[in-house]
Amino acid sequence: MLDLGASFVASVARDPDAPAIVDDGVRLTYAQWYGRISSLVASFDRIGLKPGDHLVTVLQNCEAAATLHWACQLAGIVITPVNWRAKADELDFYIENSESCAVVYQDVSAQAVAQSKRAPALARICAGGGDTAGAFAFDRLAAEPAADVTPRVSAEAWSIMLYTSGTTSQPKGVPRRHRAERAAGIAHVAQNLYRRGERTLGVMPLYHTMGVRSLIAMSLIGGTFVCLPRYDTSRALSLIEKEKISNLYLVPTLYHDLVHAREFASTDVSSVRKLGFAGASMTDGLLKTLNDAFQPDLFVNHYGSSEIYTFTIDQNAPAKPGSAGKAGINQEIRVVKLNAKSAADVALPNEEGEVIARLAGDESFEGYWRRPDADAKSLRDGWYFTGDTGFVDRDGDLFVTGRVDDMIITGGENVSPVEIESCLSLHPAVLEVAVVGLADEKWGKVVTAFVKRRGAVTEQDLEQFCRTSGLANFKRPRRFVFVDALPKSPVGKLLRRLLVAGDYQREQAPPSSAA
Repeated sequence: MLDLGASFVASVARDPDAPAIVDDGVRLTYAQWYGRISSLVASFDRIGLKPGDHLVTVLQNCEAAATLHWACQLAGIVITPVNWRAKADELDFYIENSESCAVVYQDVSAQAVAQSKRAPALARICAGGGDTAGAFAFDRLAAEPAADVTPRVSAEAWSIMLYTSGTTSQPKGVPRRHRAERAAGIAHVAQNLYRRGERTLGVMPLYHTMGVRSLIAMSLIGGTFVCLPRYDTSRALSLIEKEKISNLYLVPTLYHDLVHAREFASTDVSSVRKLGFAGASMTDGLLKTLNDAFQPDLFVNHYGSSEIYTFTIDQNAPAKPGSAGKAGINQEIRVVKLNAKSAADVALPNEEGEVIARLAGDESFEGYWRRPDADAKSLRDGWYFTGDTGFVDRDGDLFVTGRVDDMIITGGENVSPVEIESCLSLHPAVLEVAVVGLADEKWGKVVTAFVKRRGAVTEQDLEQFCRTSGLANFKRPRRFVFVDALPKSPVGKLLRRLLVAGDYQREQAPPSSAA
């Protein structure tokens, strides 16, 4: 199998004059980009970086971040991208844990690098603005004259190490080989029916599995990666119209902000023919709103993770709301009973359990970076235990209901937050909703809905809506809390733990139309 470097060189030969990357005023064809990437690899040699070394990047989505990604693939360096919002102590953890030899930063992450205890001992590269004292300038490194570089490692070499979010413990490193990354990119192209010359909005961070696979997928088809450094709804809509974006691959919260933006109605989004989402379940209400607004040719629900890129795919998400579909082309999945000790302890149809995925799949990782404890918990019998809950219906379609840790046990009954959220999302006055279990002396946990209102609605209205929706009595929220915003991670994932901890802002004033 081709390594990613060889794969990129093949794409350059196939489509040398095709637009490859757009970032503000920068526009590069594949041939031009290859020249810049080759210069950067030659500069890596002069700095002393060698195959197998780790290089930490603390960057927003920009040309430099994408160029670094491909330079690392060609040079055999393990790119280790982390959140550009990382604090100095977090950065120190990533540097120490990955044993990195260099760090690349920009203005937004310069302070963390300056305050880091470990960064000063590394080769430092500054991309764009920021304190360049003692650091190499990225643009200079990428402009040095150099011959076209040839790939230096095989498909068995490490390509990238992503870090899990670490919401409950220290982040875990997820090293992935070239062959697994390329397999994931090919599957992404196939399962999203991408054609040659597609144009995607590169807004999902390049430290996140969705962003990386979007970048790889575009390279495979001579497509264009249009950078959006950080999510901004107005800027996103402007780029969609100006750059004729043909596909979007986002988390549900970004879609929510996009379609509810004031500018959406006046923006030409007709070029977008394919929608894909991942990272979280999408409520029935948002699914319908997006389908009506874009009327896409394809609407894909992609369920996966950093560890194993694809679990399941549903290529017609609106037809069966809530369904994550069936296993992807490189995967096999099962649902086993909750707290199952073995992969053989399979749940019955419609029985809620834990989703597991086969580790032998082409897109799979092989274990966490130096975390035998995490391996022991998640890797069993040749299967990856995801920590996600779900069930398979009688058609064989998977429904993901949440996280094992998010399950609400109230009065001895197991309640999934996702089902309740999808129900409440259909109420016309509900803009966003999140459901958690809060401690209760009688019930153990009481089902509580945190609601961001779009219009006039009371707690009694929502109670009645749930009663008439068909939601089982024990699943109905017993408390409603109206909030100004729901807490989310930098990539738009809902942070339920903050709601449980009481870290949220109650609604200061109801919508003007509310009673």
